[in-house]
Amino acid sequence: MNELSNKTVIVTGAAGGLGEAITTKCLEQGAKVIACDLNNKQLKKLEKLKYRFYDDPLFVFPVDVSDYKDVKQFFSLLNMKFSSIDGLVNNAGIYLGKDLLDYTPDQMDKVINVNIKGATYFSQFFGELLLQRKDKGCIVNISSVAGQEGSTDAIYGLSKAALIGLTKSCALNFSPNIRVNAVTPGLVETRMMEDIPEWRVNEYREKELLNDRLQPQDVANTVAFLLSDAARNYSGSVFDINNGCYMR
Repeated sequence: MNELSNKTVIVTGAAGGLGEAITTKCLEQGAKVIACDLNNKQLKKLEKLKYRFYDDPLFVFPVDVSDYKDVKQFFSLLNMKFSSIDGLVNNAGIYLGKDLLDYTPDQMDKVINVNIKGATYFSQFFGELLLQRKDKGCIVNISSVAGQEGSTDAIYGLSKAALIGLTKSCALNFSPNIRVNAVTPGLVETRMMEDIPEWRVNEYREKELLNDRLQPQDVANTVAFLLSDAARNYSGSVFDINNGCYMR
C-alpha cells in the first residue's frame, strides 16, 4: 500500500544510514522526497534512487543543517518550488563516540550545532511555512535510546535528549496543524555501531528481548507510519524501537 501517496517529505541527513533507508521507504510508499545532506558526493549517489520510480519523485539539495542562513535560503527555495510540503524528518546527526573528558569545545559545538540546532532550525522554518499556508503536516525527530538511558558519549546523549524536549514543545506550539513525534532507536546496524564501545554494545544486547538485529529499514517503517494519515492521532509521543531493550 502507498500510505504516503500525494505527500511531499523533507529528510535531513538523507545520504546514508538511517536517512537513506527513510528516503527509500518514503519513495516506496508513494511520497515525493526532498533529500538534504551536507555530503554532496553521497547525495549524487542517492539521487540514482529516483530512476527506480516514476515521475522523478526525488529531489536532492546540499544543505548544512547547522547553518541558519543556509537553512533559511533552502526553505525560501522550497516555498517557491513546492506548492505543498507535508512532512519533515529531522534525521541529520553526528556521533563522535568520545568520552566527555576528551571533548574539545569545538567538538562539543559541532555535535550540538548539527544534532540540536539543525533540528531546531528545520522545525522553525517548516512550522512557519505550514502555519502561514494554513496547511497540515507532521515532523518526526530521530532521537535515540541514548537520550533516555544515557550514553558513553555524553554530548551525543544530551543532544538526543534535547530532541525529545523539542518534540514535545513543538507538538504543543504547532498544534493542531502540525503533529510532532520522536523515534528513539536502540542499536541499529549502521556504521555508527563501529564507534560504540564493545562493552556498551554487549550491555544493550543482553537486555534485548528479541533476537533480530535492528536494521535501518525497521526504523524507516516506524517513521513512514508516523508520516502517514494512519498516525493522525499521535503527537508529542516518543516511539521506542529497541527490541524491548528498555521497557517503560
